[in-house]
Amino acid sequence: MDTKAKVLEAMKEFGKPMSAGEVEKATGMDRKEIDKAFKELKKDEAIVSPVRCKWEPTK
Repeated sequence: MDTKAKVLEAMKEFGKPMSAGEVEKATGMDRKEIDKAFKELKKDEAIVSPVRCKWEPTK
């Protein structure tokens, strides 16, 4: 499973918008990898930000 898939899976399991720090705690992954995945997921429009600095998967 690649980094983007792991981040999306963690976000879906959490059930509410998450910050990169929360994803880091939930997955144990490196923060730089999470930030990179967030950037790619935003570009792919796979995540949205309903609250400042927090993200959730698109519906």
